[in-house]
Amino acid sequence: MKNFKAGLYISERLYKSFHPAELCRTWSIDSMDVLSLLSQADRHLGRLDMYSEHVDIDMFIQMHIAKEATQSSRIEGTQTNMEEAFFEKSDISDERKDDWEEVQNYITAMNEAVRMLYTLPFSARLIRNAHKILLQGVRGQHKQPGEFRRSQNWIGGATINDAVFVPPVHTLVADYIADIEKFANYDEYGNIPDLIKIALIHYQFETVHPFLDGNGRTGRLLITLYLVSKGILKQPILYLSDFFERNRTLYYDNLMRVRTHNDINQWLKFFLTGITETSKKGVQTLSGILQLEKSMDISISGLGKRGADARKIIDYMYKKPIVTVSEVTAIIGKSIQTAYNLITDMEKAGIIKEITGSQRNRLFLFKKYMELFG
Repeated sequence: MKNFKAGLYISERLYKSFHPAELCRTWSIDSMDVLSLLSQADRHLGRLDMYSEHVDIDMFIQMHIAKEATQSSRIEGTQTNMEEAFFEKSDISDERKDDWEEVQNYITAMNEAVRMLYTLPFSARLIRNAHKILLQGVRGQHKQPGEFRRSQNWIGGATINDAVFVPPVHTLVADYIADIEKFANYDEYGNIPDLIKIALIHYQFETVHPFLDGNGRTGRLLITLYLVSKGILKQPILYLSDFFERNRTLYYDNLMRVRTHNDINQWLKFFLTGITETSKKGVQTLSGILQLEKSMDISISGLGKRGADARKIIDYMYKKPIVTVSEVTAIIGKSIQTAYNLITDMEKAGIIKEITGSQRNRLFLFKKYMELFG
């Protein structure tokens, strides 16, 4: 970006807060590296969107939202794994219940926000509503969920005086969010490509840090919501938290480098690389699902008269890859003994695997399917 200035550090008595420049200004891309990565990201994202038409997309979305929720929360220190995201609350140990609740909130927030996009633009109201759901009943629930902060916050450090980064003062938050909203919805600042726009929006959101807690989770969620709102994705099928988690140090360093060195190009390159890598991985997963469906047809045919019931279980497990005996009983509408016999046959065929190691309250995993999202 030509002549890019990230903002200013302003003295606030005992500390300095960073006030980013507004997004609503004229932008010009002059880096061939950025343009080349933009072209690749556009191409691979388009391929992912096209490829998604060949599978049951609701099934794919449900699994990916669960993965996104798990990875996004993991960046914040939450320890829930993807399998546990599909457990019932009663199956989660007491020491992990809070982490599990955070993941469930993320899943709910994403689903609700996508529904809201049918009637709302990408907006402050959408952001606040998603944030309110994210913090409901979990860590941060007493820190004004759904409301922009009314006091100073900071990132890193035991106190504001030794903080790694101090966002702008709270009195400016509403103006910064209004700037983000306007920038997202109008095209009068140089016809900026949408992938560049959302890279800038994500950087700005994390820099403003408009909430007292939950900014990271909200900011990552906004990436998918923006792409859906602009019609770049027909469905919410791209999630960057896995890429950010695997490159966590680079993620934070590149965000910080914009503020300290005005190096927006490095952030854009990192972000666009994430779009490309994640899109490629999404295509691989979709291809894997198609191959798995074919192999399941072969496995089912080997179960003889139990094949029809096994098909019902597999179809169910594409959306919820962990089942109990009682669920199997309800799905096939037969006796519990018939359900046990079916489960035994499906285990022998390598379709499902028992994961608790106990004799009671056993859980069965569609392992090959879950591995596609690893």
